[in-house]
Amino acid sequence: MSKSGLFVGGVLLAGVAVAVWQFMQPAPVSQGHSMAPPDTSRIAEGAPIAEVRVPAELSAEAEIGKRVFEAKCAACHGENAAGQNGVAPPLVHKIYEPSHHSDMAFILAAKNGVRAHHWKFGNMPPVEGLTQGDVKYIARYVRELQRENGIN
Repeated sequence: MSKSGLFVGGVLLAGVAVAVWQFMQPAPVSQGHSMAPPDTSRIAEGAPIAEVRVPAELSAEAEIGKRVFEAKCAACHGENAAGQNGVAPPLVHKIYEPSHHSDMAFILAAKNGVRAHHWKFGNMPPVEGLTQGDVKYIARYVRELQRENGIN
């Protein structure tokens, strides 16, 4: 075999060895992302998940949203959208910041329901009896709560 043939064979063998070594490495442990849900194992079933500071004053639209939220959403998402452990997540959480879940995500969730994807509470069914306008008011209320709690 020629010197160039040996060289090419050596390079190929080294490449295969590196590939096998990479394949044999353990998968990296995921640290989660900044929007990972918190550990709720030490929170009592049905207890609020988030500590929510309420603004001293809400806009007129958010006041309407609060009333609609209390009538249609609070039974699951808790008072002031703080969530309820084992029931539904808090909406005052970084996961629901506007850059990750737009107001349209709230509208679609109410209309179509949501398949569980961040939290382990199961799927959310559609919410009957809400108009798109109602959900816009709810979103305004949630956004004002979020801003008061440092979520922009």
